[in-house]
Amino acid sequence: MNNPEPRFLNTCPIGCNASLETTPYVLPEGALLRCSACGQLISQCTPARYWQSMQEFDDSQGTLPKAGSEDSRFRRSKKFLDRIVNLLGRPPGEICLLDVGCSSGAFLNSAIKLGFRAEGVEPAPKAAATAQTAGLKVRQGLLHEAGYADEQFDAITLFEVIEHLQQPQELLQECRRILRPGGILLIGTGNAGSWSMAAMGARWEYLHIEKHGGHVSFFNPESIASLAKCTGLSVAAIHTRGVRFCEKGDCTGPVYRIAKLAGELINLPAALLNKGHDMAVYLKKPEA
Repeated sequence: MNNPEPRFLNTCPIGCNASLETTPYVLPEGALLRCSACGQLISQCTPARYWQSMQEFDDSQGTLPKAGSEDSRFRRSKKFLDRIVNLLGRPPGEICLLDVGCSSGAFLNSAIKLGFRAEGVEPAPKAAATAQTAGLKVRQGLLHEAGYADEQFDAITLFEVIEHLQQPQELLQECRRILRPGGILLIGTGNAGSWSMAAMGARWEYLHIEKHGGHVSFFNPESIASLAKCTGLSVAAIHTRGVRFCEKGDCTGPVYRIAKLAGELINLPAALLNKGHDMAVYLKKPEA
C-alpha cells in the first residue's frame, strides 16, 4: 500500500484540487478534513499511526469467511459478479478478472466457482501465501509491482482498498492501463454521504482507524465521480446498502434494537437514493 502522507494537505488530493476545510467530525487523529467541492473526507493521522494500523492485514486467515457464513458470503460476491457480467455483456468464461488486494482469496474463490478467469494481487505476505497454497493464481506485492501487461483484464475489483489511500489517482491510473477498452473497475468502499454518516458523524465505526486499520480516506458518490473523471473513467453504476443510526455498544440493548429495526425499514429508500453506508461503484474505461 502506498504511503498516504496524511498530514499537511491543503487541497483535495483526488483530483478536483479545491481547498480543504476542517469539519466538526473529531477523531483521535484530529478533525477530519473535507474538500469544499466534492465533499471527500480525509483523516489527519500520522504515517506512523497509519502503518501501525495496517499490520492487522498480514494475517493468514485474511478475508476467508467464518464457519457458517460461507453461503451468505458467496451470495454477496455473486451479486457483484452478476453486475459485472451484465455491464460487460459477456458470460463469465469470457471475462478475465483481477482482484486487487485479494487477501486470502475469498472473492477469487467465488469468481472461479462462477466460471470467471480470475487471479489476484495482494501486498500482505501471509494472506497472499494462504491464497497461493489454496491453488489460486495470486501475486504477492503491490499492483504497480506486478508488471501486468497493458489491457490485460476485462474487469478489476478493489474491495476495501481505496479508503486506505488519500491520493488514489496513481492506483486508478494503473487499473485503467491494464483494463481493456470497455472494461469495468468495481470499487467497494464506505459511503461518507450516507444516512449512517449523517446520523452518527464521528461515532460511525468506519471512520475509526483502531477498528478498521488504514482507513484514512472517505468517499461519497460525488467524490468517486470526480476521481473517475480525473483518471479517464466514467461511472457506469453506483449501488449502496445499509443504514445504521448507532453502533452496537454505544447505546442500551433496547435502543440499539429499535435503531436497527428503523435502519432496516429505510434500507430500500436509502438504496434508491444512494444513501446506504456500503457503496459499490462500477467505473468503465472508454471503448477504443
